[in-house]
Amino acid sequence: MAEDYVELIAELIESRGEARPVEIAERFGVKPPTVTKNISRLKAAGLVRREPYRAIFLTDAGRELAEACRRRHRIVVAFLLSLGIDEETAERDAEGIEHHVSTTTLEAFEHALLQSQSGK
Repeated sequence: MAEDYVELIAELIESRGEARPVEIAERFGVKPPTVTKNISRLKAAGLVRREPYRAIFLTDAGRELAEACRRRHRIVVAFLLSLGIDEETAERDAEGIEHHVSTTTLEAFEHALLQSQSGK
């Protein structure tokens, strides 16, 4: 949950300058109280900061987690595409894989991609 939320918050901040709970609820297809509860958890974990009735912002730790999630996502998608998986399926499958892939496997994916790009 934390990874999905910080990833989306980072995306909204980049595209709109801020992340509001109502936008998060719309994107995840959940009710605003669910978002409020999860944002409270993220705040307690030190990943976001928020003032009442204001937008949500990532802390340094939140930004680092979001970037790590994006990196994992990019690697998994690129690896799936290199296997000939269509883009829509690769994106959808990466959403599940990226949260469960080990560092060892992710490094192997990245190594395989680098090998294929260098023609070896």
